[in-house]
Amino acid sequence: MLTAFSPKSIEKQGQQIVIHPGYDLQGQAITVPGDISSAAFWLVAGAIVPNSSITVKNVGINPTRTGILTVLEQMGANLTITNRQDQAEPSADITVTSSDLRPFEIGAEAIPALVDEVPLLALLAARANGISKITGAEELRFKESDRLQAISQEFTKLGITIEELPDGLVIDGRPSWHVANPNLDSYQDHRIAMTLKIASLLVDEPVTIKDFDSVRISYPTFLTDLAQLRS
Repeated sequence: MLTAFSPKSIEKQGQQIVIHPGYDLQGQAITVPGDISSAAFWLVAGAIVPNSSITVKNVGINPTRTGILTVLEQMGANLTITNRQDQAEPSADITVTSSDLRPFEIGAEAIPALVDEVPLLALLAARANGISKITGAEELRFKESDRLQAISQEFTKLGITIEELPDGLVIDGRPSWHVANPNLDSYQDHRIAMTLKIASLLVDEPVTIKDFDSVRISYPTFLTDLAQLRS
């Protein structure tokens, strides 16, 4: 983006960035793409909810943020990327339809590109035909909640076969879900709340999610958008 505003003021030299002072900045018209961390909830819903097809338009696809797309592709999701744009930030339209998913395994090297999406990865794994494993994600214990513990405990309530590791999770997506406790807890964590709401689309009985209003932190229109997609 700085290059767009002042081409001579910044220079890449291998792994270094050199700033040259003294150059004027020229105003630009910038199209800000949608946040892929928010879009990820609909991409996952499109992949796992039967008879779904969802297109999310103008989503940012900066390669440092698109780990969720890499995992979806590895799992064999029906995913297409169209209308690519590359202004100050690359963007595209992403379409996902209901998919038969393969299990996956990711470690610490992949976590930086999808650390916020680990709850959703666990949900994808819970619908895959096999055992998936996530490791190297111990930093998730220090987010808005201990997300590894929260995922493990709340998914267990939904009848998902899941094992909590010190730095990750192991999920077997083959067994059917049988809700053991419909009273779910978001732990006042917006990403846990939204993940559980997407998961609730796949069970036959109503569930409650404690402190669901935590979603206002990052996605205040989440329920409105969900209702529109389901109408």
